[in-house]
Amino acid sequence: MAQPKKIPLVVLCGPTGGGKTALALRLARHWPLEVLSADSRQVFRGMDIGTAKASPAEQALVPHHLLDVVDPDEEFSAADFAVRGRALVDDIAGRGRRPWVVGGTGFYIRALTEGLLDAPSGNEDLRRRWHALAEEQGPMALWERLRQVDPLAAERIHPNNLVRVVRALEVFTLTGRPISELQQSHGFEDRPYALLKLGIMPPRDELFQRIDQRVDAMVQEGLFEEVNALLARGYDASLKSMRTLGYREMIACLRGEISREEALELVKLHTRQYAKRQLTWFQKDPEIIWVDSLREFATIQQLIENFYS
Repeated sequence: MAQPKKIPLVVLCGPTGGGKTALALRLARHWPLEVLSADSRQVFRGMDIGTAKASPAEQALVPHHLLDVVDPDEEFSAADFAVRGRALVDDIAGRGRRPWVVGGTGFYIRALTEGLLDAPSGNEDLRRRWHALAEEQGPMALWERLRQVDPLAAERIHPNNLVRVVRALEVFTLTGRPISELQQSHGFEDRPYALLKLGIMPPRDELFQRIDQRVDAMVQEGLFEEVNALLARGYDASLKSMRTLGYREMIACLRGEISREEALELVKLHTRQYAKRQLTWFQKDPEIIWVDSLREFATIQQLIENFYS
């Protein structure tokens, strides 16, 4: 029996500030596309400026999905993204339009296109204990514990990436099996789509210049005011959403811990560092074709044309 034809899915990924959204808007002149935003922070309502969410005018030009899904004090996981995203891909394709995934959260993209591990859900008591230990002894002590039970995972995870270290320890504690072993047995082979993955990457110096300019623009558009409004609505600074890039620095400034200028420079620095981490993640994927959205538009257009034909 013939296998059903897979839905073609274009993925525009890469570091923050690379021009993914602008490229998608430009390409929308050539295909009837709808965007699934693969950004772990753009799912939160009220967090618009600091997450570089597509503007109302941009959303009017091209439909965007998976924006403003939950409030900042609600949980939203990669599994949630995969479930909602797959339903949206089916719906968009069923209406004769082209679903595109656009964003820089690599784990969300992987969950949607390849599936997730059959691993236990989070255990808040365990996580609180691991985080308390990290506060008391430092993140390196926690990473050393991981290295003892799962050296392969420890090799892949930076000691300062506390979220991933804690998750790996959590999985081992709950299952008795290293998370690296579960990952190898899974193989991430749940691939329901025909994929074209384009990594958007301008030259490094240009990328960093764009990041700095975008941070300046965010402040001019009202980033401080956005963060202040979120706090005034009762969203605590300790929330996971409020501890993310751009928000934690603004909160420190509003509390008087650092100056406005220091906050601005820290956001720029931390965003550049985040872009480097995104690149490290995406460069491990051999399926990604790397392009510069400004200089290679004709090439990108031809790649997509060939993919659809």
